[in-house]
Amino acid sequence: MTAGSGTRGWRQGWMQRLAVALLAGAAVACAGAGAGTRRPAGPRAGTEPFYGPHQGGILTPGQTSTYFAVFDLVTDRREAVVAMLRRWTAASARMSLGLTAGPLGQDRQLPAADTGDVLGLRPSRLTLTFGFGAGLFVKDGKDRYGLAARRPEALVDLPAFTGDQLVAGLSGGDLSVQACADDPQVAFHAVRQLARMAEGVAQLRWVQAGYFEHAGPGATGRNLMGFLDGTGNPATTDAKLMDTFVWVGSEGPAWMRGGSYLVARKSRVAFEHWDRMSVAFQEQTFGREKVSGAPLGQRHEKDPVSLTATDAQGDPVLPENAHVRLTNKGSNGGMQILRRSYNYNDGLSLTAERWPPWHQGLEYDAGLLFVCYQRDPRTGFIRMFEPMSKLDQLNQFVTAVGSGLFACPGGAAPGGYIGQQLFE
Repeated sequence: MTAGSGTRGWRQGWMQRLAVALLAGAAVACAGAGAGTRRPAGPRAGTEPFYGPHQGGILTPGQTSTYFAVFDLVTDRREAVVAMLRRWTAASARMSLGLTAGPLGQDRQLPAADTGDVLGLRPSRLTLTFGFGAGLFVKDGKDRYGLAARRPEALVDLPAFTGDQLVAGLSGGDLSVQACADDPQVAFHAVRQLARMAEGVAQLRWVQAGYFEHAGPGATGRNLMGFLDGTGNPATTDAKLMDTFVWVGSEGPAWMRGGSYLVARKSRVAFEHWDRMSVAFQEQTFGREKVSGAPLGQRHEKDPVSLTATDAQGDPVLPENAHVRLTNKGSNGGMQILRRSYNYNDGLSLTAERWPPWHQGLEYDAGLLFVCYQRDPRTGFIRMFEPMSKLDQLNQFVTAVGSGLFACPGGAAPGGYIGQQLFE
């Protein structure tokens, strides 16, 4: 085969794939929003449903990548916010099927409806989860959209926790979007398209990319400190547990029923300090064995945590300030939250001088993007984290630099949009 024929073959293949995308986009556009709920087979396999009573990305089996984004609204026009949410919903439904964010047009002199960087890639189980921050309801004392009276009681301002070193540019915000997928490019692409559609209505405030690999189906992934993360999660297959701890019920406003509250915390880890600790000390800090993940005094990861077991000297097997003890439901009145956290690594950061001299000024800018969902953050994350912020032995290695709380409404119906009940 000559070089020319190879180029022609490549072009023909690319054009064929583009034609398929165009035809698929046109079919969805003509059939209406309802067509976006169908799951195509073949090369578009690996999709997660977008429409439904709950938003995707909450109970969805964990994907390996996330791109979490927070927006500030820059308009005072309520109708502009609604129009943007309609655009976001329609585009998200399409992208979750592996389609372009909008049908691709023929006019090359106009910006494309999609940046095209995932053409030919699979949907990779993309989910998009949307949340509303306190600033949507009241910001700087102003009720911009006539929604102040509809702010749910559970959408509180997170307290100033002991040890927090929050950066203003990494905290708060009016809207949140969490894209999760099994391909980091697909997750980033999705948020990128939504940001383009938000021009003149909302602008990005802060973002965080993350990753979380699992050793196999059903296995618990590890955080960058080397420990299993998420072992104590309630079973997402247990509908009763989810109704009890994750989904908002009749206690919430109608627009939040079937939704959940998202807490996001960007926590930087001092790996230079942590990596010098003995394994025994690390295990005492977490309250679990590092390799097996078993609670101290037990043999297997899923063995129950004992808060009362003592050793031969009468001391607690599980230290009083161990992370597992403080996060266990037995220490929190039976309360549980659903964790969906991701590791992050943003390279190196310039910091104060350290020893030895050749390490001065450089530390890893890496750690954990902690994400959890709950029915009410006041009885969920806040209740759990207030004592943790004072007592958890992990605090000497982990510092929260970003934070946010968002109300994630129930899912959208075909033809509707995310948060529709709030604005009607």
